[in-house]
Amino acid sequence: MGYRVVVAGATGNVGREMLNILAERQFPVDELTVLASRRSLGTEVSFGDKTLTTKDLDTFDFTGWDMALFAIGSDATKKYAPIAAKAGCVVIDNSSLYRYDPDVPLIVPEVNADAIEGYAKKNIIANPNCSTAQMVVALKPLHDRATIKRVVVSTYQSVSGAGKEGMDELWDQTKAVYNPTSDVPPNKFQKQIAFNVIPQIDVFMEDGSTKEEWKMVVETKKIVDPSIKVTATCVRVPVFVGHSEAVNVEFEDFLDEDEARDILREAPGVMVIDKREPGGYVSPIECVGDYATFISRIRQDSTIDNGLNFWCVSDNLRKGAALNAVQIAELLGNRVLKKG
Repeated sequence: MGYRVVVAGATGNVGREMLNILAERQFPVDELTVLASRRSLGTEVSFGDKTLTTKDLDTFDFTGWDMALFAIGSDATKKYAPIAAKAGCVVIDNSSLYRYDPDVPLIVPEVNADAIEGYAKKNIIANPNCSTAQMVVALKPLHDRATIKRVVVSTYQSVSGAGKEGMDELWDQTKAVYNPTSDVPPNKFQKQIAFNVIPQIDVFMEDGSTKEEWKMVVETKKIVDPSIKVTATCVRVPVFVGHSEAVNVEFEDFLDEDEARDILREAPGVMVIDKREPGGYVSPIECVGDYATFISRIRQDSTIDNGLNFWCVSDNLRKGAALNAVQIAELLGNRVLKKG
């Protein structure tokens, strides 16, 4: 016996990826429906070898459906998530709306699976920010061994994190560079993204941080440990898919790089590719379409007593969004609903 599942926002990058992953992982679905806004109504999307036609999110009745995977942004989620939750359908939300709500669990299944028990307070579960999700998968097993005091992270985030519009802008600007009669001014991003990097993701806050950087701080504390200090610099780079991060960690206890490498090799959701030779690491283009979070360039930081550096790469449309949401759905089914 399987589940009745809704995917809301099925025509977007993340929604389509959710459908791909549900099919790939053979999630126990008895019935699946796909929802979209009225402007995308009737659009066809693929689910395995099936073609589904989107229905109207605005008029959909969530009664009798087990779970809904939301990829519709915060504004629409604010309207529709409480409706679905009230109807008895558990919402797994990919937006930032509920991540910081103390009554809504924020879950990365490899890290804090037990938090799933808190879903019943609002019938909503939050999916973390893409840059946070991949980092905490690597941090948690190291924290369990040597206790993390502080994390300094610099991100190199792909344009797909800004949706289809971001990918289109990189594509159009790249073509324009080679066409002297063409000009594609910035629209989705603050400056030209083609052949450039932009040290701003989301809006600036009063302390000079961007909201993306703030998200990494507060989400890491909520998911892993509130005592961990985090500082982040988040940068948009001209890469279509795949987020990369340079991570520096300071521990309470000494952790040898070889032991850290062994710990990460055994960690769920992590793949270590770390050869000290040209090309012996993973770059974003190599992680596309993969489930794993890849860790490379593990090495001691000799400037502090208990420091470690590593390079972290993951497909942001998968582990950073759709895959993590499906993993939450699996966790919900296995631990709570128990139908499949």
